[in-house]
Amino acid sequence: MQDNTHSEPSTFNLTPSASIKACLFDLDGVLVDTAVYHYKAWKRLANTMGFDFTEEQNEQLKGVSRVESLNKILAWGGVDKTDAEKEELAGLKNSWYVEMITKMTPAEVLPGTVDFLTAIHKAGYKLALGSASKNSGIILEKTDLAHFFDEIVDGNMVTKSKPEPEVFLKGAELLGFAPNECVVFEDAVAGVEAAKRGGMKAIGIGEKSVLSQADVVVSGLDKLTVKDLEEL
Repeated sequence: MQDNTHSEPSTFNLTPSASIKACLFDLDGVLVDTAVYHYKAWKRLANTMGFDFTEEQNEQLKGVSRVESLNKILAWGGVDKTDAEKEELAGLKNSWYVEMITKMTPAEVLPGTVDFLTAIHKAGYKLALGSASKNSGIILEKTDLAHFFDEIVDGNMVTKSKPEPEVFLKGAELLGFAPNECVVFEDAVAGVEAAKRGGMKAIGIGEKSVLSQADVVVSGLDKLTVKDLEEL
């Protein structure tokens, strides 16, 4: 299990940066890695319909809604379904996924996450979750991260999925800040695009070659400090 201790530097800043005052986080791939559970559940669903898809194709499902993910998978398999059948399939996939994530523990939080959230919270930044996942609450509870967030916006509260900026704009609104006072942490191309379209700064978690639209790209939250936010 990761070390959740955090030592504050002596020059710790107790007020947010003049420009950035709020931080909005995607969930999957930024705070925790649930992508493997999504992949296993979608793969199981595809297999029941007689086809498979690759991990490379699975990358295209990052940051998009459950319905859009299902449509992509059905297209890959050349399978046509009615809207009623799609709803049933999406529900089946979600039941398998929820069964897996209910067994998650704080040990599955990505490296540096607890330290970074602790630091920016103590520095005075407001935090919101902005995730397409409709199961964010379960995941945050199981991984003991819920207490860090002032607001949670998930797939149950928005109608437009990324790259539409709705989820982040809603988060900024609930926190009480203008978009240009917010920075978004994202691991998906669609999420970074959503942040930029919403008028926000974006810190990409992943590869620079993939997340080229982001203002800053790092491999994980363990590479970030409060000073990095002050310099945005």
